[in-house]
Amino acid sequence: MIDFGAAIGDLLDRLPLQGKRMLQGIETVVYFVEDLNAATRWYREALGVAPNHESPYYVGFTVAGYELGLHPVEASAHLPGTEGQTAYWSVSNVEDAIAHFVAHGATAHHEVTDVGGGIKIASVLDPFGNEVGLIENPASPNQR
Repeated sequence: MIDFGAAIGDLLDRLPLQGKRMLQGIETVVYFVEDLNAATRWYREALGVAPNHESPYYVGFTVAGYELGLHPVEASAHLPGTEGQTAYWSVSNVEDAIAHFVAHGATAHHEVTDVGGGIKIASVLDPFGNEVGLIENPASPNQR
């Protein structure tokens, strides 16, 4: 017996922007820090969990199913503080998401970067100057 409801749902999931919202949930919040080792120790203690990923350029913790990331400050990048965080919204296709937001008045900001494991990140600036992070992560629970 064919489950027509499931078949239609599968079809809608494969059509761009039909059957899905563009933003599917928060994925990762990244905090920029001057001392990655000290920040890793502090968050490990404060959160009571070990990192799920640790490298010289990024440390990630799973917090209630979401990613809290630590990234070292770079000379021309973000600084710690209220202006140093980037929330990455989960999307099915990062290129389509950029095109969507640009079509609605945003400006492309950080180009698509493949960070490994099939994960791609990018960002746009909304018309008010806010950075909106976008992440395409095939392993995300937000991807159905």
